[in-house]
Amino acid sequence: MKPDIHPTYYPEAKVTCACGNTWATGSTQAEIRVDVCSKCHPFYTGEQRIVDTEGQVERFYKKIKAREDYVKQQEARETKQVPADVSIDVLELGTRVNNALLDAKIEEVADILDALEGGEQALLDIKGIGRKSLIDMKKTLREAGYEIPEAAQEIVV
Repeated sequence: MKPDIHPTYYPEAKVTCACGNTWATGSTQAEIRVDVCSKCHPFYTGEQRIVDTEGQVERFYKKIKAREDYVKQQEARETKQVPADVSIDVLELGTRVNNALLDAKIEEVADILDALEGGEQALLDIKGIGRKSLIDMKKTLREAGYEIPEAAQEIVV
């Protein structure tokens, strides 16, 4: 064996935990510092304590908080009652679309929703309403909190 290639061995190396516990062991380092030992580790103590060395717990709690905020926002959106007996002017669909709907005797949001009950074709048959207008109309209705009838949920090309 070659001389002077091995590290120095300390038979009484001092180990110090973050909780204050110390003990001696054999090591190639004279002093060792650790974050958790058998006196404070939750597995050995049976206590419900979270050991977070890399911020994982904090990131997890941020995700939970974001999810709770999202759920609250969704519940608020669902509970918000939107009256359907308002004029189509509230939706701000544009002059051309408004005029086309008024010519077809559709004057309220409820009339639009009733027309969508049978599918999109009822509105597409109105002169002056095309695919783009229909898509914009449905998007605006959703943003305003209205429930689009299931028959008109998907756009069929």
